[in-house]
Amino acid sequence: MISKRIIIMGVFLTLISFTYLGAQSGIVPYDIERVGLSGWQFLKITYDARYSAIGGAFTALSHGNSGAIFGNPSALVDVGNVDVQFTNVNWIADIKGQSIAIAKNFGRMGVLGFSVVSLNVGEMYETINRVIPGETRTEAVVTGNTFTAGDLAAGISYAKRVTDRLSIGANVRWIREEIAEVSMNNVSVDFGTTYYTGFKSLRLCMVARNFGPDAHLVGWSEEYQMEAVDIRMPLDFRVGIGYDFFEGSSHVLSCAIEGTHPNDGPEKINIGLEYKFGNLLVLRSGYRVNYDEEDFTLGGEINYTIGGLTARVGYAYINFGILEQVHMFTLGLSL
Repeated sequence: MISKRIIIMGVFLTLISFTYLGAQSGIVPYDIERVGLSGWQFLKITYDARYSAIGGAFTALSHGNSGAIFGNPSALVDVGNVDVQFTNVNWIADIKGQSIAIAKNFGRMGVLGFSVVSLNVGEMYETINRVIPGETRTEAVVTGNTFTAGDLAAGISYAKRVTDRLSIGANVRWIREEIAEVSMNNVSVDFGTTYYTGFKSLRLCMVARNFGPDAHLVGWSEEYQMEAVDIRMPLDFRVGIGYDFFEGSSHVLSCAIEGTHPNDGPEKINIGLEYKFGNLLVLRSGYRVNYDEEDFTLGGEINYTIGGLTARVGYAYINFGILEQVHMFTLGLSL
């Protein structure tokens, strides 16, 4: 048993070592890496303190509660009965976000979930380009007016255990973006699978996120000095592997590593660790490879159980380099 654990740990350490060596190899990336080819960027934010604290490596570490809606929806099958959670996000540039997730297990029929995500950038001062009298060039002028911008996503989720080793899940969400008088609506679909190999807790997982048609901005005019264009969805394919060490004891160490292939940037790697001490305390950390500014993440969670009711409070810290830090809090309740 000890030798098997050593082998599994060796696999994780090897993958992490290759990741580090690749990052330090000195290979110069291409100047153009599909960056800026999609919109709906708010869909990339992980609206769950747990998944943010483990470096975004949620593909193989999504289990146990309604937060799986924001990670791997197939992991909703682990919801025991009813689970509700609320997350507050203090994003970069004073952007604020909130999310609510609810999931109910209906036994053989599967698990049904609902979620709402809201993001708001606050008020900004309006600036226009005004022609300088007697000249052909323009200058930027602050009008004194203000405007705001925000995003909204509301959806339904479903997950079902196909066999004792395989589960599947999906999200369907209505999404909206608006800035001043300009807005657009669309539909987003996510898919996820979790497969337990049969060797202890070793699992292979896959998530495909943000499928949807191109959207069209409504409200463009001469005032904005730009023609209307179609906006692509930020497609994201992820494959991950996870394993729980010391399972069955009061101490459990969960490890995961995943690769992500977005359609608007270079491939990335997320690494996550989660240490559980009984049913009370959880410590988390992660590292993100090949991101522009993001790298290490930290966080934790406290659980308190009374009878059949369990409450949890989670926190996540994300380092954004020159963009400073992001803080995230999640409050959850399981029945």
